[in-house]
Amino acid sequence: MAAGEVLAVTAGALLWDRAFGEPRRLHPLVGFGRVAQGLEGRLNRPGSASRLRGVLALSTLVLPPVAMAAAVEILAPAGVQMACAVLVLATAIGWRSLREHAEAVAAPLAAGAQDRAQAAVGRMVSRDHRQLDDAGVATAATESVLENGADAVVASLFWYAFAGMPGVVLHRLVNTLDAMWGYRSTRFLHFGWAAARLDDLLNWAPARLTALAYALCGHAPSALRCWRSQARAWDSPNAGPVMAAGAGALRIRLGGRAPYAEGWRDRPLLGQGRTPGPGDIRAAVALLDRVVLLWLVVLAAGTALLWLVPYLGGADGH
Repeated sequence: MAAGEVLAVTAGALLWDRAFGEPRRLHPLVGFGRVAQGLEGRLNRPGSASRLRGVLALSTLVLPPVAMAAAVEILAPAGVQMACAVLVLATAIGWRSLREHAEAVAAPLAAGAQDRAQAAVGRMVSRDHRQLDDAGVATAATESVLENGADAVVASLFWYAFAGMPGVVLHRLVNTLDAMWGYRSTRFLHFGWAAARLDDLLNWAPARLTALAYALCGHAPSALRCWRSQARAWDSPNAGPVMAAGAGALRIRLGGRAPYAEGWRDRPLLGQGRTPGPGDIRAAVALLDRVVLLWLVVLAAGTALLWLVPYLGGADGH
C-alpha cells in the first residue's frame, strides 16, 4: 500500500467512526461472536485434545475472513478497495464507542448518581460493579479507557498501517475470541489457549506504542517511570505497560483491590498520585484523543517525507 493511501483510509475511518460510531444493527462482530459461541459449544470438550480443538476453532473462524480481506486488496479496483478498507477499519476501531461508554459513567458519577454510574461501568468491565464505591467506579472506567485505547483503537490503526485489511481483520477477530475464550477457567484454560497466545502476540507492538504515545501525550516523566518500574507486576504482558504508562501520564493511581465474581482480588498498584474521579475518566478519553491525533500527524509526516525523497535525491544528484 502507498503511504498516501494508508493516511487517506485511516483519516476516513476515524472520521466515519467519529460521525456514526459502531453499527447499531447487524454489527459484524456481534454476528461473528454468535458463530464463535456456537462453534465453541460443539468443539470444546474436556481432555487432552482441548487445546488442539481450540486451534481448529480459531483457524476455522479467522482464516476465511482474513483470506477474503486479502482477496479484496489484491483483486478489487482501487476505489472499491479503499471504500472497503475505510468501512473495515471504521468497524474495527471503537473510538467513539469508548468515549460514549466512558461518558455514561463520568456524567452520573459527577452528579452523585452512584447506581447509574455502577450500572454503566458494569457494561465496560468484568468486575462486580455493584460492590464498587465512587473511587472504584472511576478507577474501573479509567482503566477500561486506557486498556481499550490500545486494544480497540491503536492496535487496529497499527495493523492497518503494517498489514492492510487482512491485518485489521486478523487482529480484531483474534481479539474478539480472546475476550470470549481467553480465561484461565476450567472451561477455557486449554480451549482458549491459542486465542489468548495469538492475541498477546498481535498486541505486543501496539501495546508498547500506545504506552509510548500515552507518555508523549501526557506527563512523560511520570509515565515512563511507572512503565519501567510497575508494568511487569501486572498479570497481562501487554496491559501492564499500557495501564502503567497511562496512569503515570494522567498522574493518578490505578489497580489495587477490586471485586470480581469469584471474590476480591488484590492487584498491583499502577501510576502515582491521587485516586481517580469523574474528571479523570474524561482526562483518559482526552489522552486517547491526543494519541489518535499524534498517529495522524506521524502518518502525514511520513507520507510527506516519502513524497519528498525523490526530489531531495534529484537535488543531491545535481
